[in-house]
Amino acid sequence: MALWRAYQRALTVHPWKVQVLTAGSLMGLGDTISQQLVEKRGLRGHQAGRTLIMVSLGCGFVGPVVGGWYRVLDRLFPGTTKVDALKKMLLDQGGFAPCFLGCFLPLVGALNGLSVQDNWAKLRRLWPAVQLANFYLVPLHYRLAVVQCVAVIWNSYLSWKAHWL
Repeated sequence: MALWRAYQRALTVHPWKVQVLTAGSLMGLGDTISQQLVEKRGLRGHQAGRTLIMVSLGCGFVGPVVGGWYRVLDRLFPGTTKVDALKKMLLDQGGFAPCFLGCFLPLVGALNGLSVQDNWAKLRRLWPAVQLANFYLVPLHYRLAVVQCVAVIWNSYLSWKAHWL
């Protein structure tokens, strides 16, 4: 609990920095889970450069872009009712997601050799439900962390899929 309270204090004092670092950390965690638990590489076989790429994507692209987008959504629809959550999810999935994925997937594909089609098919099934719950149940300053926690599972899969031979 002390760690959680420290995280909340840091989030209050430096919300943007903490959210971006959280995104990068959780993307790196997803890759580490993939390498250690799924691929069973062990510490000697761990590809630190690969994990660093995922951390860099989280801190340099996903965290700033998605965190900024959540702020825009909260200004457009400041409430937390079911209707507000539905509006946010519809705008997110109908407007932002195609643009974001149009940038993110080619970037990840270029860095990891994944097909855009495979990534797109998986994301289309998962994210609308995650985002609806996120916008309805989660306060703004925790949304990026919640999505990134869900993304740990997704990132583990992506990392495994990208590097599975």
